[in-house]
Amino acid sequence: MKYPFLTTIISMASVSALHAEAVTAQEQKDNFSPYVGKTYPSEVYWGDTHVHTALSLDAGLFGNTLGVEEAYRFAKGEKLTSATGVPVKLARPLDWLVVSDHTDLMGFATDLQAGKPHILANAKGKEWYDGYKKGGDAAGVAAFDLITHFAQMKLPPEFVKAYSPGAPEFKSVWSKIVGAAETHNDPGKFTAFIGFEWTSVPKGFNLHRNVILRDNGDKAMQVVPPTTQPPMGSTDPLDLYKWLEEYESKTGGKAFCLAHNGNLSNGWMFPTEDTYAGGKVDANYVKLRAKWEPQYEITQIKGDGEAHPVLSPNDPFADYENWDVGNLDLTQLKKPEMLKGEYAREALKQGLLLEKKFGVNPYKFGFGGATDSHTTLATADEDNFFGKSASAEPSAGRVNHPFIESKLGKIEGHTLVASGYTGVWAEDNTRAALFDAFIRRETYGTTGPRMKVRFFGGWDYTDADLNAPNSTTLGYQKGVPMGGDLKAQADAKKAPTFMVSALRDAVGANLDRVQIVKGWIDADSKLHEKVYDIAVSGDRKIDSNGVCKAAVGNTVDLEKATWSNTIGSTDLGTVWTDPDFDATESSFYYVRVLEIPTPRWVVYDKLRFGVELPKNAQLIGQERAYTSPIWYSPSK
Repeated sequence: MKYPFLTTIISMASVSALHAEAVTAQEQKDNFSPYVGKTYPSEVYWGDTHVHTALSLDAGLFGNTLGVEEAYRFAKGEKLTSATGVPVKLARPLDWLVVSDHTDLMGFATDLQAGKPHILANAKGKEWYDGYKKGGDAAGVAAFDLITHFAQMKLPPEFVKAYSPGAPEFKSVWSKIVGAAETHNDPGKFTAFIGFEWTSVPKGFNLHRNVILRDNGDKAMQVVPPTTQPPMGSTDPLDLYKWLEEYESKTGGKAFCLAHNGNLSNGWMFPTEDTYAGGKVDANYVKLRAKWEPQYEITQIKGDGEAHPVLSPNDPFADYENWDVGNLDLTQLKKPEMLKGEYAREALKQGLLLEKKFGVNPYKFGFGGATDSHTTLATADEDNFFGKSASAEPSAGRVNHPFIESKLGKIEGHTLVASGYTGVWAEDNTRAALFDAFIRRETYGTTGPRMKVRFFGGWDYTDADLNAPNSTTLGYQKGVPMGGDLKAQADAKKAPTFMVSALRDAVGANLDRVQIVKGWIDADSKLHEKVYDIAVSGDRKIDSNGVCKAAVGNTVDLEKATWSNTIGSTDLGTVWTDPDFDATESSFYYVRVLEIPTPRWVVYDKLRFGVELPKNAQLIGQERAYTSPIWYSPSK
């Protein structure tokens, strides 16, 4: 079945879909041009909230030599030579980018590479430099040792002082980052956000947040970003929120932060009672987290963060690119009880419980995807994946080289994920328009493919609305888009309806199915979830429980690293009514779109380099998109 909204996207490409919609008589009466008053988003803009350059400590130590300028040039479609000498280019440019270099020891790696005297004067600094210069395994050992010192907060104090707020070197590096963003920001054509990563990792627990500014360089240069290493910095998110508050107060600007890799926090990313440092999840904590964290990075190179099969045993698609070995530096292995504080779906559920207790939901966030690339290169395509770091760029050995290894365990290199990007529904490709869309959560994350997904929630959508030539207009007029809130109705027996449209990536794989994931809290404060198949390809059937048990099939040829769109659908859409709705229960809904099976990046490596893949390597996956949720509350 074809849907007008999707057909419009195909035919109009980047031109506003609104121009293809039918004009009502009232619109003709109000304005000769009915589009004058339109303010809602008509285009999705693709980008990456999380790219590191050689200025980041770990990126530089692992061999990245490409800087901030190169990050923007690459994102805009320019052909570059990677740090390992490999020509590289995106198949399609991005619309926007956030360079998010680590603030701790920002610029130290490039100074170490250059052998600056103040670094060589320290015994540890000299040891790290010598290892770097030797290259190969020696460089890897030196890099891991330095990162371990960072994670365990045991860096030489003179280095912390020299590369922290107040130091000339730190201000100089920040100026370089801001300057590059200003140079490459081209409103309407390409957005270069000013941002950074606040890399809190106490005892190896990943509590990282990226910060994105709405503003231009004049405001960004009134401050320098915060760090986490003592004594100058703090690993407590409450102190990051304080910095954000002070930034807005001082400059009149706007900022927000988004966390990532809860899967490496060993349960501390989404606390419900105590924080990692012994603080309490109290009214102040939930208020501040709700204010400053409107987004979460749900998928990236270091694993997918939507769900886990232990938490969601009835979801056959939850077992997807899970990283569950231990914390970030593998100084503590994972225990099953840690998982509920690590994954987005469970956090959304726990947010309902905290909202019932405090009146505020701290985990009311939208979804985005990112790469977390440390190569300067924002690559998320399976056949064009340049890895996490320079040491994991395309080569015959990368599939067998551990990402990280300790005495307790190992995360294999072949488990790196070629993921992901964020789609932002916005009025224009500018810092202001995209930032505002992030705040209202009209975003979705994908594992790399650029599917176009619309998700509306309301009370009166019909199949006629979905098939109408002005379906997008009706979506906004009759309800709320992804990221929004549904208001309670006077008729308690009336269930919400959701209008969903999904179009495959124009150069990607067909779609298997569209699902709605629902979570809710009952009168006894018990949390629940259910996954509903709402639209499936082919002639497969969805049963009375909302499940399509028939698999879509598999066309992957592992020897040739190919697949075929002879199965699946180019687009799927439906209007779905919640069959289990209870008007007294707070709930959330989000859409998950699954592609047909395709080869993972390791299969392309096997073909190109003639390498034997590890027996436990995952060879095939179903890439996907996650929309931001729509929430329902009886009190709204």
